[in-house]
Amino acid sequence: MSVLDLARPEIRAMQPYSSARMEASGGQVFLNANESAWAPLGDNGVGCNRYPEPQPKALVEGLAALYGVRREQLLVGRGSDEAIDLLVRAFCRAGQDAILIQPPTFGMYAVSARIQNAAVIEVPLADDFTLDVDAVLAAITPAVKLVFVCTPNNPSGQCVSRDDIERLLQGLDGRALLVVDEAYVEFAHHGSVADLIDRYQHLAVLRTLSKAWALAGARIGSLLASAEVISLLRLIMPPYPIPLPCLAAALAAFSEQGQNQAREHMASVRSEHERMRAALAALPGVRAVLPSQANFLAVRFGDAGAAYRKLLDAGVVVRDIRRYPNLHDALRITIGRPEENDRVLDVLGSPPVAGRGATETSTAGEHP
Repeated sequence: MSVLDLARPEIRAMQPYSSARMEASGGQVFLNANESAWAPLGDNGVGCNRYPEPQPKALVEGLAALYGVRREQLLVGRGSDEAIDLLVRAFCRAGQDAILIQPPTFGMYAVSARIQNAAVIEVPLADDFTLDVDAVLAAITPAVKLVFVCTPNNPSGQCVSRDDIERLLQGLDGRALLVVDEAYVEFAHHGSVADLIDRYQHLAVLRTLSKAWALAGARIGSLLASAEVISLLRLIMPPYPIPLPCLAAALAAFSEQGQNQAREHMASVRSEHERMRAALAALPGVRAVLPSQANFLAVRFGDAGAAYRKLLDAGVVVRDIRRYPNLHDALRITIGRPEENDRVLDVLGSPPVAGRGATETSTAGEHP
């Protein structure tokens, strides 16, 4: 069975949009895309008057080398969100098919499914935020086309073991596509499972440059999957996903200087992670600091609302995650610069201010 048998037949049969840039071959004078012949003010040689490549060759080759896959196994787009949306639209028929998630988890899986009018089946994580493979497999129905697994998990920080990923892959063979979201894998003790793509055609892996590579504002994410899945998604992907300034920022990040800087920053995050974990656990009012292999810590408080308000009053914004299952008393705190982390500790360690009450839960959002 081909993994494409799980996809919507009308998507497999459709004719993709062919952009002017796709059809251009060679040439020095470009008069085929109705672009302006003049660069805008302040362009500084970027060339924003021209459409970018649909899948910029230099970026795709750099990301493929970084992630250890072949270029035909990689699709680059507007953050991980675009890849999630494309997967749901390609594999889930509206009103008929479903995805499966394990809450608490990243909210965009369910959002994309509901926009597509696909059902969302939930198999909650255990109380210690570990994934129950047997429960996930038992919940699979013929309607389930995509199973999303976030590891390290957002918002808990807990990881799913490679053995459990393989058990899921074996149990889902011929039944559903497993999508492993590795947005935070650079901070984890284990590596990516992207090397399993050649063994399991029904595995897809999400990666992003937003976290470890400090390019959240550039909105560049990747989907790693079999060449067949990548080709399928390109049928429905808008033609110009990567703006030229974002491409320039990503290529600069992949320079020798950029890679050295990224490694230094990741090392700082890991060091600060351990310092913050120990320091937060010792603070009065902190009930527990959850195990995390990401660039954040989920922290349980005796009064999470008061802690959130106290930090906000001091100008420190953290994430209120009390709306998530099993996290009704928790805040998520990103690991920042040492001085920013010191500020968090100073504020939380200071005496409470009389009359301060709990704040309302913030709205749901994406991986940030």
